[in-house]
Amino acid sequence: MSGVRVALLTVSDGCFHGQRTDESGRVLRDWCDTRGWAVVDQTVVPDETSAIVPRLLTWADRSGVQVVLTTGGTGLAPRDVTPEATAAVVERPAAGIAEALRRAGAQQTRYAPLSRGLVGVRGGCLIVNLPGSPAGVRDGLEVLEGFVDHAGRLIGGDTEHRAGSGA
Repeated sequence: MSGVRVALLTVSDGCFHGQRTDESGRVLRDWCDTRGWAVVDQTVVPDETSAIVPRLLTWADRSGVQVVLTTGGTGLAPRDVTPEATAAVVERPAAGIAEALRRAGAQQTRYAPLSRGLVGVRGGCLIVNLPGSPAGVRDGLEVLEGFVDHAGRLIGGDTEHRAGSGA
């Protein structure tokens, strides 16, 4: 998928309040730049559903964004609410992608199954929750690399099966 419009959301109290540097957001941005994707917005919000949901809705419904990548807020801590906020927004869950992210992460760290990140579609937009650590983001992006282009074509309505595509 070339010319993809993407938005990046870091969910972190520490980054939002300037107590930590948004390293995971930087990893996301670098990956998108390498792919030639247009990052139309990159924002940091606190771990609050009331901050996450409106941002996801705006990007998916009104800005022509095709992919939203989030980082942070997917764990078991009381303020980790990114999955709940994402569930309130997506119209069609993509549980297989979330499972693939956790499965690949488990090969790198025993803590990967603690991530509750979700993936789903709203309209023509794929929303992916990634962990908050830079290493977790890199692991997740490596997984997405294998099929995000095909997923984007399917979401956009291109369901033609091509020879050699595995589809």
